[in-house]
Amino acid sequence: MAGGLIALLDDIAALAKATASSLDDIAAGAAKASSKAVGVVIDDTAVTPQYVSGLDPSRELPVIKKIARASLINKLAIILPLALFLTWIAPWILPIFLILGGSFLSFEGAAKLLTSVGLYPTHAEHGDAGEAHSSEEVEKSIVASATRTDLILSAEIMLISLANVTAESHGIRVGIMVCVAFFMTFFVYGLVAILVKMDDVGLHLAQRGGALAVLGRSLVVVMPKVFLVIGAVGTLAMLWVGGHIVLTSLSDLGFAALHHFVEEALHLVEAWGGVATWTVETLLSGLFGLFWGVVIAYVCLGISQLVSKKLRA
Repeated sequence: MAGGLIALLDDIAALAKATASSLDDIAAGAAKASSKAVGVVIDDTAVTPQYVSGLDPSRELPVIKKIARASLINKLAIILPLALFLTWIAPWILPIFLILGGSFLSFEGAAKLLTSVGLYPTHAEHGDAGEAHSSEEVEKSIVASATRTDLILSAEIMLISLANVTAESHGIRVGIMVCVAFFMTFFVYGLVAILVKMDDVGLHLAQRGGALAVLGRSLVVVMPKVFLVIGAVGTLAMLWVGGHIVLTSLSDLGFAALHHFVEEALHLVEAWGGVATWTVETLLSGLFGLFWGVVIAYVCLGISQLVSKKLRA
């Protein structure tokens, strides 16, 4: 009896050890997989606050919560099952999806950059929100619009992360991606919630006397600039990450000339250290992302103008 109990305890200890090891693998894999999606995360953080701009301050956090919940559903109920299924039946399709996602990132970054210097037309992004009348309808419209945008950004986050998952066990792969979905969603929308409410905190502190009032007024003044900086960093990150994804995915599909050029450039500066190597790789990926994004932007613009002319004819 005692021997059986000891054997059972040994089995439980072995199972606990294996579970802990799997959890460690999942945590490490999630951290590694998430790191490559930094450009999309920054862009998501920069884009989301615009949806609650102009709302009653008391409704900002509830709306962000609704958008975050919809984002988690996008990742776990739509994108993850579809991505795992497609990569299971046709693993070769992942680089193609990544090229599409990287191209979209490059296009978005290039379009924002071109628009900022007046070389690309602007478009109304939330026209449907203006048709709503009651506050409830406005919020529903905002959440719906944000959810559609998040579906694209979340797909890029999940696909980029999935491409960097090296675990062979399907269970660990799923565990890693579920962790990525939760971490990315809570990180992005938690940060957005903090940023959005910082001006309210500043106004509250400004009503007090002394040093707190000075700090509050400083927050009110500086927060619009913070959003501008986040937007600029997000644009550059989209070009860098988008260009890197396209170059790497083209190489995976056998079109390795451009990737080899980048590798040769890295060999020339690797003696200068890791910082120099990272800087050159980032610069080359960003320049390619800018070039590729500009091409896509003007091709899309040309097609749009051509279609408009045919519809008017």
